[in-house]
Amino acid sequence: MTRASLDKKPHEVAAMFDDVAAKYDRTNDVLSLGQARFWRRAVAEAVAAGPGDLVLDLGAGTGTSSLPFAEAGAQVVPCDFSVGMLVEGKRRHPELALTAGDATRLPFADDTFDSVTISFALRNVHDTDAALREMHRVTKPGGKLVICEFSTPTWTPFRTVYTEYLMRALPPVATAVSSSPDAYVYLAESIRAWPDQPALAGRMQESGWSKVAWRNLTGGIVALHRGYKLA
Repeated sequence: MTRASLDKKPHEVAAMFDDVAAKYDRTNDVLSLGQARFWRRAVAEAVAAGPGDLVLDLGAGTGTSSLPFAEAGAQVVPCDFSVGMLVEGKRRHPELALTAGDATRLPFADDTFDSVTISFALRNVHDTDAALREMHRVTKPGGKLVICEFSTPTWTPFRTVYTEYLMRALPPVATAVSSSPDAYVYLAESIRAWPDQPALAGRMQESGWSKVAWRNLTGGIVALHRGYKLA
């Protein structure tokens, strides 16, 4: 894959996700070796939403990631820029208020949400820093942001094995279980190009977030970053 293949325009990335919508959740479970469900639980615990809270779930896809917040009694707005994902999500979860939106130009007023979260989607936004600023804008003072994203394994030998899995094992597995294996080749490359834990924390701080910290999951394959909007 060339560097140019990562420089997809927003509409090209949206079309890519439209193509994989029907099998996206199942494919993720297979490719993550079952870890995806554990990661979703960790996000729900970090957000800690409850009755009366309003949560924005960005990059929500089919809405699977939004279900724990609704089950906790919070009001959740699943938002995604892939219409195909939203259509599939509405078919599965008609009770959810699925909303189309671009993370760099969110269709919400300032200081709206108690919490904003985005899982495995920030690296696919064409302007990460603009998205971080937009998330800060729509969060209420005192509210928080939780980002769950693939990151850099902390143990060097494991990091090498992980990189080999991404670039060699993932594409053939995706070919077997996905309707669009090329999309997963793109996603593997986007993971390799993503900033490590301290670099993402720094970008969050530069975008206005305070008390930024992170917690590694599965040896750093995934990291949960958290930040707050000061009152």
